[in-house]
Amino acid sequence: MFSHDRVWAAIDAMAARQGLSPSGLARRAGLDPTTFNKSKRNATDGRPRWPSTESISKIIQATNSSFDEFADLVREGGPRRIRSITVPLLGLAQAGGGGYFDDAGFPAGQGWDEIQLPPTDEDAVYALEVTGQSMMPLYREGDIVIVSPTASLRRGDRVVVKTREGEVMAKVLQRQTAKTIELASLNPDFPPLHFNVDQIDWMARILWASQ
Repeated sequence: MFSHDRVWAAIDAMAARQGLSPSGLARRAGLDPTTFNKSKRNATDGRPRWPSTESISKIIQATNSSFDEFADLVREGGPRRIRSITVPLLGLAQAGGGGYFDDAGFPAGQGWDEIQLPPTDEDAVYALEVTGQSMMPLYREGDIVIVSPTASLRRGDRVVVKTREGEVMAKVLQRQTAKTIELASLNPDFPPLHFNVDQIDWMARILWASQ
């Protein structure tokens, strides 16, 4: 049931998944930082005040989630107890060097650091620290993106890609066919990139970011 309490609890849960406060989630979505404050959840006369569909849509987009995921959080009745997990961490600039990944895009070899993060439903994840400006304004230099080599990919997903030449980049999957892959940058100053499939070593989906 989509009750008032459960909808607001789901928003709190989305923030917790990102390691953010409700105010931090609002800022990431481009909303006023007070949008999800507890004081905004009821009118002065005590009547329940619901979040707008626009604000829900914006936080779903900002967290690279789906409405189904948000609905699941509503059904669960809010956040479960958050426990941290330890995942491998590597700088995006380092990732192009040899020996850091196996053929499937999983962490391998030496040189990885570690970072504590909230848990995720994906079994195999790792973290990359963003370098460069091509993913601005969504991801800035120093942000940590959480990557899954096993998550399914679809058009519009944010991805990390490693080419056969050893370049590693964070992009948006614009189009994929049996022969070609087109990648876009969120920063309009960077043009789209086109690759033949055999030029790509692996591609993994960005699940969320810790900022």
